Amino acid sequence: MSSLIESTPVLVTGSLAEAGTSLDDLGGKGANLGRLAAAGFPVPDGFVITTAAYHSQVAGLDLTAEPADLRARIEAVPIEPALADRIRQAYDRLGGGPVAVRSSATAEDLPGAAFAGQQDTYLDVDRDDLLGAVARCWASLWTDRAVAYRRRLGITPDEVAIAVVVQAMVPAELAGVMFTADPVTGDRDRFMIDAVSGLGEALVSGDVTPDHYLVDPTGGRLEFRSGGDGEPLLDAGRLARLAELGAAVRDLFGGPQDLEWAIADGKIRLLQARPMTALPEPVRATRAQRFAVSVATEYFTERPYPLDSTTWLPYGPAGMMLNLIKAQGLDVELADLLPETDGVVVQFRPPTPRPTPRLLIALPQLLMRMNRFDPRRWRQDPRVSQFERRLADLAGDPAALSWRDLLRRPRDLFRVAELGESLRADFLPGIGLALLRLRFRLALIRETKLLGALMAGAETVTSIMNSRLADLARSVRQRPEAARLFADLSTADLLVRLRTDPALADLAADFERLLSDYGHRETSSPVLVSPPTWIDAPEVPLGMLQALVANRSTAAPASRSAEAEQIVYAKRSLADPRRREAMRRAIEAAQAGMAFREDSHDLLTRPAPVLRRCLLEIGRRLHEAGVLPEPFDVFHLRLEELERLDEPSRLAEAERDRLARLVRQRAISRDRLASVPMINRGATFAAGADAGDALVTGMPAGAGVATGPARVITTPAEFATMRPGEVLVCPYTNPSWTPLFQSAVAVVADTGGVGSHAAIVAREYGLPAVMGTGDGTRRLRTGQRIRVDGSTGTVTAAEDGV
Repeated sequence: MSSLIESTPVLVTGSLAEAGTSLDDLGGKGANLGRLAAAGFPVPDGFVITTAAYHSQVAGLDLTAEPADLRARIEAVPIEPALADRIRQAYDRLGGGPVAVRSSATAEDLPGAAFAGQQDTYLDVDRDDLLGAVARCWASLWTDRAVAYRRRLGITPDEVAIAVVVQAMVPAELAGVMFTADPVTGDRDRFMIDAVSGLGEALVSGDVTPDHYLVDPTGGRLEFRSGGDGEPLLDAGRLARLAELGAAVRDLFGGPQDLEWAIADGKIRLLQARPMTALPEPVRATRAQRFAVSVATEYFTERPYPLDSTTWLPYGPAGMMLNLIKAQGLDVELADLLPETDGVVVQFRPPTPRPTPRLLIALPQLLMRMNRFDPRRWRQDPRVSQFERRLADLAGDPAALSWRDLLRRPRDLFRVAELGESLRADFLPGIGLALLRLRFRLALIRETKLLGALMAGAETVTSIMNSRLADLARSVRQRPEAARLFADLSTADLLVRLRTDPALADLAADFERLLSDYGHRETSSPVLVSPPTWIDAPEVPLGMLQALVANRSTAAPASRSAEAEQIVYAKRSLADPRRREAMRRAIEAAQAGMAFREDSHDLLTRPAPVLRRCLLEIGRRLHEAGVLPEPFDVFHLRLEELERLDEPSRLAEAERDRLARLVRQRAISRDRLASVPMINRGATFAAGADAGDALVTGMPAGAGVATGPARVITTPAEFATMRPGEVLVCPYTNPSWTPLFQSAVAVVADTGGVGSHAAIVAREYGLPAVMGTGDGTRRLRTGQRIRVDGSTGTVTAAEDGV
């Protein structure tokens, strides 16, 4: 640093342009502003009270004390006279008048960090309150939210410090924020600018609705949404100047930036710059890739952990699908689909299959399997009984295993899963043959439009599960006291009551049998092992049951499949018994194929909870040995990393420290990506240019029109909130969600397509369905009355009284 008020140690800097860029001395905000000022950007003049001043002020305080006590002590301790004089002198050199006093912690405004808003800022501070505002900024390093955030990421108290930036206040006529990339789509060629009248703090805090602009890097306006009376606050000249400054700052820092700006006396000033920490990668998917993404987004509902990526992902349903694709002569690698940075999956990248020589022999092998393996007889295959027997042998308590046996157990389970994979690989081609035969016969009677309805009539494990849930809901409704408890208690309290109240013993026994039979059902994704299944999260099916109890009309809907069969068999051309029998066999074979697809998937997911218990047992032992903060943190490690470990109690101190650092680094990297979606839905499932008056648009997936209040459900924990007559609006669905369809009047999903599980079940229930909206859960709100047209794929606002 040069032109310093103090020599060594530096407590207060000179002007921002002379302050330097030392993160350790200036904190993230101060270092960034110093860099901008030194490069000649229009930054309000100011100075920085360095971290050395903070360390001097808190010397002797117990930084592990309760946050509230620590804040009070920091604010109560008078600033030593020499430092106070230097702060006042620096203030006087600004020329007096109101200033902004901003915290600048060493762990905020950094590439890869997401600490924005964890500490405090004070505006319009005068000379008399300057020292008090500085002390409050120091104390804000220890707010409950900041401490909890750092604790969650494993950052210890002695690893952070705070500087304070003091700048002349800008008497803003206009202010706002600017992102030098589109934060929604990740497009680096689109800047997003929000503007308000007056100071920008109201915008940052969310108190006002801003003018919203999307511009190109030259400032050319692409989109505009007014936050007020419709007159834009920013003209073309100001947009161009802001974009010019934004592009220059982006180039200076070497990446997309989040900027705060203000305009006073016709001049633009930059108040803050920080890297954009939650920016999705831009997606430009082909039509084929969009279809692949519509399928994949039903599975990648959460970001995989490293242990997911090295266990259940390559050896469970996702790995099976990739192996099937490879068997057809197309090369797709998991690492290409799920690129990683710092050991953490960044996004799902649409596949680009590469042909291989195997493509030449794929078709003959496919035809052989079609003729040899009939889906109607898959349960008689000896691999089914082998699968069940071997899984039962491995399902014991993992706590009883030695360390070496425990580490071997995951790969034992992978070999069981391979049996299920081989079944799917052999029998799935027969589904295609059965569908082709049925479609041919329907074409002869000109009724191919009934194919979907006929397919939905297959009895599956899931349909049987749904019937059992409906039966249990009816049993609850027949007992007024039990029904009251299901209506009044939270799901967590109800679970305790159900398992402890003798008066509910019979209902509890029925519920436990349901868990025993379907406890392997996923709560969010069948391709990940980190999320719990029903057996580990019984609140999920119980919440579902609460929603069904609230629906007093849970009688099974009229089967659209049965109605379709009546139409088919009423055809005069099928009066001939032989043709009628041929059609019956074709329908039966096709329905058996659809049942196989569902039921074999159910079989393939059964090892998941067993595997999860083993992995958590590994985590428990590492936690007890002091290696991991919590047992679940084992998911931040890869399987091969675990397999190389000696017994936890024998690990050398250096190895313990290495593992702890690795887990912490990956946890921080994962946290940085928390607001970045795995799939860029807004870009991948972008609506057409002319959406008319539609609130959202998507793929038509279930014909019909329905109107009702929206119920936005984003996680299984919200299942119990579903009420009869509502439109289910969700990010995705899997078989575990389908009992909710018994209460819904329509379904709107961010992901999926016509062939998705949700669409198939919606058609069987006769529900209008719109899939692949991309952002329906963001655009629609619970209670909003909407009209869902499943024939056109549109969702519009419902007229009053409709």
